[in-house]
Amino acid sequence: MDVFSALAAPLRRKIIEILATRGRLPATAIFDEFRTSPSAISQHLKVLRDAHLVSVEKAGQRRVYKLNMNNVREIEFWTKKITWLWNKRLGALEEMARIEKEEILRRARGV
Repeated sequence: MDVFSALAAPLRRKIIEILATRGRLPATAIFDEFRTSPSAISQHLKVLRDAHLVSVEKAGQRRVYKLNMNNVREIEFWTKKITWLWNKRLGALEEMARIEKEEILRRARGV
């Protein structure tokens, strides 16, 4: 699954936030953070695993989840790139507006 599709669900974004804040957690600790069934949370965790945003380790009977920081960083790099591109475009638009305003003021003064 695509990482952005995986992050489309608010509950999955919340799971990512929990893991980012608290680090590695057993599945039961993640389940305890929500008012939904453990099986529903398990499905969300599966989507996050399939998107390679989290990984799971078996520790005895427990499943311990952690963020896959490489894929999280890829998202960060992508968002920074898009932000840079938009800032560049908005900067160019701002410059055009400034030039246009100066031209209007110049015409108004009859220069």
